[in-house]
Amino acid sequence: MLRRLLFSLCLLLVASPVFSQSLAKRYLNGIFNDTSDVAKSQFLIYPTLAYAPETSWEIGLSSLYVYHARNDTNNRLSEVNGFTFFTLENQYGIWFDHALYSDQNKWFFLGRIRIQSFPLRYHGIGMDTPKAYLALVDANQIIIKERILREIRKNLYAGLEIDYQRFSRVSFIDAPEAPNYDLPLGNEGSRNIGLGVGLVYDDRHNVLNVRKGNFMELAYLKYRPAWSTFEFNTIILDTRLFRPIGLQNVLAWQLLGQFTSGDVPFNQLALMGGESMMRGYYLGRFRDKNQLATQLEYRMLPLPLGFTDRLGAAVFAGAATVFPDFSQAAIHKAVWSAGGGLRFLLFPKKDIYTRFDVAFTQEGSGFYLFIGEAF
Repeated sequence: MLRRLLFSLCLLLVASPVFSQSLAKRYLNGIFNDTSDVAKSQFLIYPTLAYAPETSWEIGLSSLYVYHARNDTNNRLSEVNGFTFFTLENQYGIWFDHALYSDQNKWFFLGRIRIQSFPLRYHGIGMDTPKAYLALVDANQIIIKERILREIRKNLYAGLEIDYQRFSRVSFIDAPEAPNYDLPLGNEGSRNIGLGVGLVYDDRHNVLNVRKGNFMELAYLKYRPAWSTFEFNTIILDTRLFRPIGLQNVLAWQLLGQFTSGDVPFNQLALMGGESMMRGYYLGRFRDKNQLATQLEYRMLPLPLGFTDRLGAAVFAGAATVFPDFSQAAIHKAVWSAGGGLRFLLFPKKDIYTRFDVAFTQEGSGFYLFIGEAF
């Protein structure tokens, strides 16, 4: 889900004549001290600054709307995020993410929208690709993924899943001194619509910071030639377990599997890396038809410092591999990622933290600034 670091809004407000001192004080107090009733909805608009290896520094404007259906805290916390951004890598776009629960959590809507120009490095396909990228892939993207789920038993949801991806105006800009390579399937662009079914078990109460609970998704999507450029299938398995350790600490574990078959365009292969799974690796550093990845994270929220209850920390480690099919599974070529970071409690009543993570890998390191936990 979209989660960006709250940047120095105070500096902006002080510099702008539009805001009076009293208005700025009330607004900042509402953000940092979270004086609203825990049951009431909260809507914020704020400038953001984030960093990830894929984007370098990222500047944008974000909105965050969190609420409980019918203002009943027995209902799970729903969130809607909006984000428009520009990065130092000449990437820009508009993102919307949401996780919405109806009254009594009977309906669950989980999805995201990406409209962006987002150049990314292409290293090739498989685990034996070079560390130096082969080309910078420039393209316009539209990604719409939605899950419409109904509770069929307590915490167990079933329903439809839809995935629309349009990849247009694609340009491969070769890296300096790049060796000869074959252009991948989908290098001229594609438009693919996947329709399928999903089964989700979810008993989390706060998706931005899970203290206790489980999330498990099994989804199947079919991309048919009648409405897609390419014909292929995707199976997604995502399991997340969260266990409290003492009063404040949390042990979190995730197992992710993505399995595709058929004529899969390179942009819809399983991509390893990014700000959620296998932090420290550039998104798409390794890609192939299939991926297995796992990570473990220990969160201390907050740290027992005595002088403040708003600082936390986390340590994490993960391993992953990609492979073309199970007969050529590259488990022996799995790579690792590990690191740690600090947390700052932004919204005490909603128990939402911002995170600063530093990750180390076999190929280098990366750091990340975002609102909400990685998973």
